[in-house]
Amino acid sequence: MQKYNLKFKVVFFSFFLLMCLALPFFSWAGVKCIDTEGEAIIVNNDVPSSKTEAIARAKWSAIEQTVGVEVKAESVVQNMAMVDDAVIKQIRGVITGYKVLKEDNRQDTFWVRINACVEPTKAQDALMSLAMNNSVAVFIPARKPKVVSEYESKRSSYLQTTDEYEETNILSESLIGRLIEQGYQVVDVAPTHAIDAAAIENAMKSGNYMTLRSLMYKFLSNVLLIGKIDYTISTKKGADVGYGLSMPFHNVTVRLTYRLITRDNTGKNIILSAGAEEEKGMAGSVEDATEKGIKALGEKITPIIMEAMAKHIKGISKKITMSVKGILDINTNFQVKETLQNTAWVTSVEEKKLGEFLVVYPENVVYLINSLVQRNFKLINFTGYSVTMEYK
Repeated sequence: MQKYNLKFKVVFFSFFLLMCLALPFFSWAGVKCIDTEGEAIIVNNDVPSSKTEAIARAKWSAIEQTVGVEVKAESVVQNMAMVDDAVIKQIRGVITGYKVLKEDNRQDTFWVRINACVEPTKAQDALMSLAMNNSVAVFIPARKPKVVSEYESKRSSYLQTTDEYEETNILSESLIGRLIEQGYQVVDVAPTHAIDAAAIENAMKSGNYMTLRSLMYKFLSNVLLIGKIDYTISTKKGADVGYGLSMPFHNVTVRLTYRLITRDNTGKNIILSAGAEEEKGMAGSVEDATEKGIKALGEKITPIIMEAMAKHIKGISKKITMSVKGILDINTNFQVKETLQNTAWVTSVEEKKLGEFLVVYPENVVYLINSLVQRNFKLINFTGYSVTMEYK
């Protein structure tokens, strides 16, 4: 019995030792090291601060490249200082290490090239912290008929078609236009070739949400509208419809299957709206009939999508305590309140006392601050649910 116990202990110890040796390998297996560049303006001859900012930008560039994001952080938050602040809060644990390869003081700017090692999973989370709730990534490809050959006479008719995919079509374009009119930030996925129509069809059939989630990461969007348009030629022109009559037009039925998806705080996909709608189109050519059907389908689906988006924005709005220093009288307090109310996506502003407001806002507080910094406000401090600023 002691012999077997000793053998067990030897095997267990060997396994434990092997796991200890393998642990560093597993922890570093997902780390990706790449060369990136960063540049910052030198203000008041403060070179050390400029170098620090340039390195921070290079680190952020490494994160973007690792995830494969299609939208740069600077284009989401125009004030780069706010992005740098986000880097400070999010970069812990994302960059596992870095080395400065080159640096150059270019009189007005400081430039660096670094080699940074990034943990991809944490990099995704860091980037998604800048994703906007009112940013919608849209991809709705359409399968449409293309006439190969057609023959028609008084006694018979013949039509041969082949299928083609259009990743941009009248439905997606009109829907994007309406979303932009309502103030949403829309990313048209189609021109980027980040995914194709066949992949979307497979993802929707199989329920593969990993493909859909990756699109949100790429475009820094918390909302994804994805779907596919299909068609059926219900009745061909010249077909016998009874009583000695023949069909004078092609009748095409067009169907849309779609899902409007967002993410919760854990990254889990939440379906805001989903469905299948259809419309018919009639015309002398099968292509024109299909286009009419798609146009009618767009007019039908747009109000449904707009209502779902409005409910989503309303449901995620949070109350932010806004303390504003430098307000000494009622008139200034009123001016600040009016500025807050006129800020994009602020749904309501409630006065608590002189210089203190309760602001209802659906986005990351970074975007609210960014808007106010451009309107005579100076940032003092902030958290996810409170902001302290000074009114100049």
